[in-house]
Amino acid sequence: MTETSMGATAVDDDFHGPFRDGGLALLIDRKRRRYLLHLREDGAFHTHMGYLEHKTIIGRQPGEWFQTNSGHRFLALKPTLSDYILEMKRATQVIYPKDVGAILMLGDIFPGARVVEGGFGSGALTMALLRAVGPEGSVTSYENRPGQAEKSMGRIRPLMPKGAAFNVREADIYEGIEEREVDRLTLDLPEPWRVVSSAAEALAPGGIFLSFLPTTLQVHRLTLELQGHGGFQLVETVELMLRPWHVSERSMRPDHRMVAHTGFITTARKCEPRPGANST
Repeated sequence: MTETSMGATAVDDDFHGPFRDGGLALLIDRKRRRYLLHLREDGAFHTHMGYLEHKTIIGRQPGEWFQTNSGHRFLALKPTLSDYILEMKRATQVIYPKDVGAILMLGDIFPGARVVEGGFGSGALTMALLRAVGPEGSVTSYENRPGQAEKSMGRIRPLMPKGAAFNVREADIYEGIEEREVDRLTLDLPEPWRVVSSAAEALAPGGIFLSFLPTTLQVHRLTLELQGHGGFQLVETVELMLRPWHVSERSMRPDHRMVAHTGFITTARKCEPRPGANST
């Protein structure tokens, strides 16, 4: 098992002020198509609607409009975390923003929390966890795929909070959790039931176990494992649907497309076994 501290890799604060060389910009065209740019002084944005040199954006303020050489206009903004998750390049499927927001609430990820994450993946959830725990908290991510952590770090670094306390353990979380008195445990793994016993040892009293799973069969097996363990109570599962609406002067209707099923969120609280639960 190896552990790498990532706290020193966070970039300077890029959430305020004008666009800067090395920062991010989100261009939005008249059809609301979005283009994520990593700004470079010598860079250029090329599209079927013409090209736009990055240096014309650098130093300007978010919310301004820019014109390509062929006359098409783009609105430039700094990307939100949701924008970045949806637009960033990735090798694995990300947890969608609608689920990330629910995970932060259902998992009660609070400032100063000690969080262990099983499955670093593309880092979408990791970025949200780091924001939520703040500089006083910490996130430790288990990742056992060789080279995956380094690739994911490259993706999340642009939006890592300054001074974030982030560690990566290149280890298999199925083999056990080294940390103790953990406030929250989040899992994005195919077999989270294999972590239940070690989760009970790692979590502080009242701590929250949270798992994100795509299928009902996985949720069913995990729920039975949590209920049968005896050290968890309030086992609950939810699914979220996101339906945007189109609003104009003369009409208001649901959009033709919606973000429907992406996964199930299962939570449980670390508790003492219920008195008399095993009595006849």
